[in-house]
Amino acid sequence: MVADSVELARFNMVEQQIRPWEVLDPKVLSLLEELPREDFVPEAYQHLAFADIEIPIGHAQHMMFPRMEGKLLQTLDIQPDDRVLEIGTGSGFFTACLARLADSVVSIDIHKEFTDRARKILDKLVIHNVQLRTGDALAAPLEADGPFDAIAITGSLPSGSLAEVFRTQLKTGGRLFVIIGEAPVMQAQLITRLSDTSFREEAILETEQAPLENAQTPAVFEF
Repeated sequence: MVADSVELARFNMVEQQIRPWEVLDPKVLSLLEELPREDFVPEAYQHLAFADIEIPIGHAQHMMFPRMEGKLLQTLDIQPDDRVLEIGTGSGFFTACLARLADSVVSIDIHKEFTDRARKILDKLVIHNVQLRTGDALAAPLEADGPFDAIAITGSLPSGSLAEVFRTQLKTGGRLFVIIGEAPVMQAQLITRLSDTSFREEAILETEQAPLENAQTPAVFEF
């Protein structure tokens, strides 16, 4: 009976939250229907594993809304031979999603507690194509890991602060998903590298997301 209620809640999450956000890619929907999101949710919030909320995971961080996870996955269009970089491991659920779709994933988080916990859950689910790193991705050099076919930044960045290092770590044809701006209105963007020197930027939607830790905030002018 409990198992049936969990599966119903998972089904409702997909049908009532994710599909209405125009997430219709069959491989993304199938993944979110199958991957046990509840395994990544802190015990105190198990009853909210499939709810339309951002679930607290500690250190003032949250799991993304399920609908945002679906939109991000669909936008990046991960392919089976892709190498992917994730900035912000968090609970590890989105890391697992990327790993199931891609050839390999490098995921970096500033909190060792997050990377340690994610490693245990990924091992339990026999997901072994992820390299988990603890550190500040905005400060640490990434050249040794890249270039990548896709980059997912799971926290927002202030307007005008997109670190050039993320763009340069894209292969030609590579895609970068990032949320830019300040609350209450931010813009999710897809940045595609067209050549060594040119990029295409597409606005995906307006949203709001907690800032990436240690992201430089713009100066506030006082009069």
